[in-house]
Order: sequence, then C-alpha cells, then structure tokens
Amino acid sequence: MLNHLYGGGLAEFAVVKESAMAKRPDELSAAETAALPVAALTALQALTQSAGIKLDGSSPQANILITAASGGVGHYAVQLAKLGNAHVTATCGARNIEFIKSLGADEVIDYRTPEGTALQSPSGKKYDAVIHCATGIPWSTFEPQLSSKGKVIDLTPGFGAMLTFAFKMLTLSNKRLVPLLMSFKAENLEYLLKLMKEGKLKTVVDSKYPLSRAEEAWARSISGHATGKIIVEP
Repeated sequence: MLNHLYGGGLAEFAVVKESAMAKRPDELSAAETAALPVAALTALQALTQSAGIKLDGSSPQANILITAASGGVGHYAVQLAKLGNAHVTATCGARNIEFIKSLGADEVIDYRTPEGTALQSPSGKKYDAVIHCATGIPWSTFEPQLSSKGKVIDLTPGFGAMLTFAFKMLTLSNKRLVPLLMSFKAENLEYLLKLMKEGKLKTVVDSKYPLSRAEEAWARSISGHATGKIIVEP
C-alpha cells in the first residue's frame, strides 16, 4: 500500500514500508493480487467496519445495496457481502448484469432504468446499508430506500456528502450518511489474500497494459467503463 500523498505505483520499482505490505502466496498471480489495494481493502472496511457485516456469516442477514457494482471496489464488495450472508442488490449497466449475478448478487438493477434511477429493490426490500461506489446520487434518492436505521457509506464523499453527514448527526437521525476514508492495516490485506487463496474471493481483470502505455490505462480508468480492475505491468 503506497502513500496517498506521493503515490508511485506507475513505476518499475517502488519503495514501501514493510508494515504496509503483505507477501503474495505463490499460488496467486501478481496481477490478481496487485489489484487488492486499494479497492478490495475499501470494500472490506466499508462492509465490516461501517456496515457491521461479519464475513463468517454469523451476523443477522442484512439487506445491502452496492452501487456501480461492476467497478473495482464494487465487484469485490458483492463477493465479500455474500460471504457475510447479506442479501445483495447491485446496480450496474445492462451489459454487466449477468456478470454481477455470477459474483453472487441476489438482485441486479440496470442503473439507466426508472427503477435503477430510484434505487428500488425489485423485491421491495429496504436497505440496511448502501456501499456507494458511484457518484452523483443525492441523499434524497437514498433516503426513501433505507430501512429505519439504514446508512449510506459514501466511498468518495464530496462537500455535499459531508454536509449531509453533519446534518444527520446534529439532528440525531437514525438514517445516516457515513463518509469512508480507507485506513490501511496489513492484517486486512493478509486476510484478503487468504480468501483469494481459498477461492472465496477473486479479482476480475478488465484489461492489462504495459508500463509504456500507462496513459491509456489511466484513460480507461477514468472513462468509468471498466469491468473489474485495470492492471499496469512492468
């Protein structure tokens, strides 16, 4: 896990503290494991710490909505939520509906449809937690779809999200918006590697680029059309 301020991942070599790394098992490829930070770590923290899901399946079944489920964080979040015995509703584009179902989602909504725009569960379920991997969805869309103590865990909180967070805290609302800033722990990365080694978690690779074409990889990333993770290889 590299420093947020300085980055440095698009290089042949990178310097990192020993405490910020985990050893890759021989059975797993460099590409599939290199994708875990930051995306899978963010999904793990959102589900276990913010949403309170126990991935051993021992917690009561929760209804979870995952927006932009076919992206880097989203496709991990679907898999991890199912390990935690959650009922998962996911949003994505029409071309990725079958892909998200294959990851275990119980319900998948095309975000371009009226139901998708409103984030309505096909089965009418209210969400105990939303892992919000998309952008541009206002609180007013989420609120009527939440259970009585539902929360929206915003992975890319902007100014408006912070205002909503503060307002809900001040008014003691049971429905909350929770901004998430991922904090790295080596044991979490080791846990994800263990799940991957056991076949319980997988990285879906959208595309691979050599380092000489890193600019193309970046353009692919910001286009918002990647399914899974984009890998840059030396």
